Amino acid sequence: MTARSASVKRKTNETQIAIDLNLDGSGAATVDTPVGFLTHMLTALAVHGLLDLTVKAAGDTWIDNHHTVEDTAIVLGKAFDQALGDRSGINRVGHAYVPMDEALGFVALDFSGRPYCVFSAEWNTPVIGQFPTDLVQHFFETIAVHGRITLHASVTGRNDHHKAEALFKALGRALRLAVTIDPGRTGVASTKGTLTD
Repeated sequence: MTARSASVKRKTNETQIAIDLNLDGSGAATVDTPVGFLTHMLTALAVHGLLDLTVKAAGDTWIDNHHTVEDTAIVLGKAFDQALGDRSGINRVGHAYVPMDEALGFVALDFSGRPYCVFSAEWNTPVIGQFPTDLVQHFFETIAVHGRITLHASVTGRNDHHKAEALFKALGRALRLAVTIDPGRTGVASTKGTLTD
């Protein structure tokens, strides 16, 4: 099978992001960002998605963490898009529930080629560590746009750390299902015959 991997970099006056992604990995994660909770979440995503993921991110965190989190999501979305190529043979759709103590996260996604995000969460605190809770939704919206994914995510619970982590783990598991090759399928899972136009 052809390697399904991508290396994507983004450098601006605000951030420098480099990501290597292998869709057919074992969950090996080497994540280095200046935002501790983002590092934790990307590691969880890789482990639960069985994705080999290397992330090196730096940014203008003396302003705040918004640009670093956003640009990391941009690059990760592009890496998924690049690694999947024409999306031939994949399941295309994946979903997962992940409980974490009192929290329950749900993600359903479709590598449809049509970016869309529906996100439902209520937060009790403004930040988790140094990670603003409103950036959880922004991360999901951004990866959907740049990965050309239709993505629905929701979570319930009391503890914001648990809720965010349940969402990222559910995202990883849903991604794993969606990118897996269906041995019975030839071509793309679409009546149009394409998922790239």
